[in-house]
Amino acid sequence: MFSIIIPLFNEEKNIVNLLEEISKNLNKYDRYEIILINDYSTDNTIKVLKKINNDKILIISNLKNKGQSFSIYHGVKNSKYNVIVTLDGDGQNDPKDVPKLLDVYLSNHEIKLVGGVRSKRQDNFIKIISSKIANFVRSKILQDNCNDTGCALKVFDKNIFLNFTYFDGIHRFLPALFNGYGHKSIFINVNHRKRKHGYSKYGTFLRLFRGIRDMIKVLKIIKAQKNI
Repeated sequence: MFSIIIPLFNEEKNIVNLLEEISKNLNKYDRYEIILINDYSTDNTIKVLKKINNDKILIISNLKNKGQSFSIYHGVKNSKYNVIVTLDGDGQNDPKDVPKLLDVYLSNHEIKLVGGVRSKRQDNFIKIISSKIANFVRSKILQDNCNDTGCALKVFDKNIFLNFTYFDGIHRFLPALFNGYGHKSIFINVNHRKRKHGYSKYGTFLRLFRGIRDMIKVLKIIKAQKNI
């Protein structure tokens, strides 16, 4: 039993194919749900979603554009199950990898987070470089033992996640937070695909500077937890 959380912002041409791939690759599982969070898309994403007829799918629409972190958090809060799977709505995460992460997570009750690591990034040069810089700086400061926190494909414990102090950007610091709270994490290589439609809304150098601000927040959150 698990809940798949997918934030969507202007993904009208990607979501149907992604859902078909998820259904195909998760056919060995009976009990799961998919929560799609429409983050106030300005294209036809919501029209596409309304045409979907699947009792496993719950659609949530933000009343204004709130960003990836809020959308994931909102989806997790509305989920039925305690095992959470997250992936992007752009189709770059490969649904074939979901069972692989789930098998690792479910095989050991001590593991509370399994994160994907994109071994061969299929992004433009600027996005790859900015991500490498951000990951290097973050890993040195937070010591989270993860060299790719930007990979959206993750499996983790719902209750632990909701116990963290929420902030915008939290989804990029889950390895540090799980580690800081004393929970075991593991990271495995996953496939990464080129975006077929649309363009990336994240991954610029601006995120590096926001990341420095957020790292300070994470350090304070972890420190406060250790002092309890």
